[in-house]
Amino acid sequence: MAGVLRTPDESFDALPDFPFAPNYVDNLDGFEGLRLHYLDQGPEAADATFLCLHGEPTWSYLYRHMIPVFTRAGGRVVAPDFFGFGRSDKPVDPTVYHFDFHRNAVLALIAHLDLTRITLVCQDWGGIVGLTLPMAMPERFSHLLVMNTTLGTGDYQLSEGFLAWRSWARKNPDMRPGRLLQLTCPHLSAAECRAYDAPFPEASYKVGVRRFPEMVPDHPDAPGARLSRDARKWLGQSWQGRSFMAIGMQDPVLGPPVMRALKNDIRNCPDPLEVEEAGHFVPEWGEGIARRALAAFN
Repeated sequence: MAGVLRTPDESFDALPDFPFAPNYVDNLDGFEGLRLHYLDQGPEAADATFLCLHGEPTWSYLYRHMIPVFTRAGGRVVAPDFFGFGRSDKPVDPTVYHFDFHRNAVLALIAHLDLTRITLVCQDWGGIVGLTLPMAMPERFSHLLVMNTTLGTGDYQLSEGFLAWRSWARKNPDMRPGRLLQLTCPHLSAAECRAYDAPFPEASYKVGVRRFPEMVPDHPDAPGARLSRDARKWLGQSWQGRSFMAIGMQDPVLGPPVMRALKNDIRNCPDPLEVEEAGHFVPEWGEGIARRALAAFN
C-alpha cells in the first residue's frame, strides 16, 4: 500500500509501566504489507485468552494495568494496536480507514494466532468493533469484559456528549492524546501522558485518529450500522458466554445512559460495576476492574 507511515522505534523507549515486548505481523490475510503490532503475554496454551481492544485516541498502552492481573491468573493476553495507532502502520489515505477495515484486521489476527477461549476486553472503539466479532466466530469467544463503549447501530440519536466530541475533533486535527488523557485521568503522571503521544510524532501520523470520530455510524445506512444491528440481535438472543460490565461514571460521551442501554442488549449481562471516579478511559482504573471481573467469572 502506498503512503504508509511507521513510527520510529525510539519513540517507544522507556515507557513507564510498560515492560512488554512488541510483536509484529505483516502478512495478515487481506492486509499483506501492512505491519500490525500486538502484545502477546502469558502462555500460548492458557485456558483463557484476553483480547484487549483499545479505542480513540489510545493504543495498547491503555491496558498496562490489566495485563499483569490476567497473566498472574494464568491467562494469555493479546492486545493489538489498530492500524493508524500505536506501533502499527499508519496509512496516510483517510479513505483506507473504515469500519470493515478495522474489523477485518482483528478477525484476521484472531485467525492468524488461532485464538480460542477468548475473553473480549473492550473500551470505546474496541467495543464498537469488538462486539461485532463473536457472532462471526462464536466458537472462539467465551466471555465479555465491556467498558464504556457502544454498538454503532445507526438507529438511535448519538449523545450530545459524543456530538460535542466529534465537533471538537474536527476543529483540532492535530489533537494531543496525552493532553486528552491528562484532562480526564488526573492521576496520570506526565510520563504516562507522553506515552500516549509516543505513536504520533507529528500530525501526519494522526489520520487514523482523525477518522474514528467520523466513523461512528449516525444513520441506519452508515458503514458498519447494519452489521452492528445484526450483532445487537445476536448478542441479545444467541450469546452463550458470560459477561462483566464496568462503567466509568464520569464519562459524558459513553457513560452510564449509553452503557445501561448496552447492558440490555447483551443476553444475561449482570448489573455493572460502577467506577465512580473513572471517566471515559476506564482501563486507566483497570487493575481493580480486572480483579473484579476474574472473581465474577470464577
